[in-house]
Amino acid sequence: MVRKKGSLILCSAFLFVAWNALLLLYLWGRPPIGHIGEGGGSEPGGKAEWGMGRGKGGQFNLAGEMIRLAEEVEIQLETQKKLLKQIESQRAVWAQQKNVRKRETDATKQVKERIVHQPQKPPLSLKDNVDHGAQTEVQHTQKPVHSVAPDSELEQNHIIEIKEEIVGHNKLGSSFDSPEVIIPILVIACDRVTVKRSLDKLIQYRPSPELYPIIVSQDCGHTETAHVIGLYGDQVTHINQPDLSDIRVRPEHRKFQGYYKISRHYHWALNQVFNTFSHSAVVIVEDDLEVAPDFFEYFQALYPILHSDPTLWCVSAWNDNGRDALVDSSKTELLYRTDFFPGLGWMLLKDLWNELEPKWPSAFWDDWMRQPEQRKDRSCIRPEISRTITFGRKGVSLGQFFDQYLRYIKLNTEFVPFTKQNLSYLIKEKYDEKFIKEVYSSPLMKIEDLQQIGSLRGPGPYRVQYSSRDSFKVFARNLGVMDDLKSGVPRTGYRGIVCFLYRGRRVFLAPPEGWIQYDVSWS
Repeated sequence: MVRKKGSLILCSAFLFVAWNALLLLYLWGRPPIGHIGEGGGSEPGGKAEWGMGRGKGGQFNLAGEMIRLAEEVEIQLETQKKLLKQIESQRAVWAQQKNVRKRETDATKQVKERIVHQPQKPPLSLKDNVDHGAQTEVQHTQKPVHSVAPDSELEQNHIIEIKEEIVGHNKLGSSFDSPEVIIPILVIACDRVTVKRSLDKLIQYRPSPELYPIIVSQDCGHTETAHVIGLYGDQVTHINQPDLSDIRVRPEHRKFQGYYKISRHYHWALNQVFNTFSHSAVVIVEDDLEVAPDFFEYFQALYPILHSDPTLWCVSAWNDNGRDALVDSSKTELLYRTDFFPGLGWMLLKDLWNELEPKWPSAFWDDWMRQPEQRKDRSCIRPEISRTITFGRKGVSLGQFFDQYLRYIKLNTEFVPFTKQNLSYLIKEKYDEKFIKEVYSSPLMKIEDLQQIGSLRGPGPYRVQYSSRDSFKVFARNLGVMDDLKSGVPRTGYRGIVCFLYRGRRVFLAPPEGWIQYDVSWS
């Protein structure tokens, strides 16, 4: 069909050229005006037609004849103009039809290939757990199909289900089929010239400056830091927080002046990203964070999950219990849901900012985010192995937790193609069913037995149960994980469960089965 349409266009163009050629030959080949023959009609030598070219006394009227010829040429040009417009309009219609047919053909081909080549669904195992990550979920979501044409209503419905599954997979497994989705990286900076280390890695691993513009928002007015940021030229956008004044605080909070300024800076910078630059999402990092090679891939793949699941409110690159001894280095693709707001490289959407901005706190914004009034039972996504590490020991927190925990966090070095994986297992309904079953079907162990490797049979996972704030803290300290709670939520906890590795075995530090909600008095 496309070849036929192309031939019609060529034929139309040929006719247009031939028309002009014939017209020129016709005008060129006419006999001299005023030559009288003896023929009749309109043939050369005719009497009536050629006689009109003469004036009084039989003299030839040259001006009148030229006007007549000009009128004839004008008529012919108008005709040709209409013909050209018709050819152009038809060409545009044919091109549009060609593109539509091509898209339909490609879509049909993809569906057929999926139907023909889709493997049979493997048998389910009770040992399948959340540690299998995306690969397990892909296997569980596939349906057995036949490669023959459907000849019954049941088979037709089955084909429709497969098409819907393909659409869902594409939506959640591939984040950016459209180049219009832009996620800026907001770097919160102050007076660290070592922001260079953070910016160097961001620029090194950034796959597209257009899709991931880097906005460096600087507070403090530190000249040396501003100079370092300026060295990157148009690779980054440098904005400056205009209000550098001290903030009036209660006398007992004077030592926390830095926390007030940080909260003010965040408020201003996020307003710039969402309201001035008009972005719909942002990933926030601070000037003391170094990112992993798949940092951008991670957020790109998880944007659709965050956008589609209302029970989520952020995606974080950080694992609070991400020390080398507590994570499984062979599970670089493993992701979790968590009720604890991690921060330290995290993505939020404009809708959430519209909700939080009117009540943004004057200080301690991260702990404020962890309060139930803000969290509203929503969760974040976090990785098994962190996609950021912090190298800033000195700051407003005066190195709190750095020497004991933060300096030992493991940074992922293996690139994981998250955008090629089906991440729909992170949707709450699927995740909860699988995760809770895995946790509470694990053998219940006493912490003393867990610490005696010889008494354990098999690779795990194992479950250690706590029933109070004090028992959680004792067990957490003995197992090497962070023991603090914010608004009753343990770090990395989901439904009260903290998941980690202990001496090479998967362990769940969990409340009794039937958990309902967090107790804010445990903070």
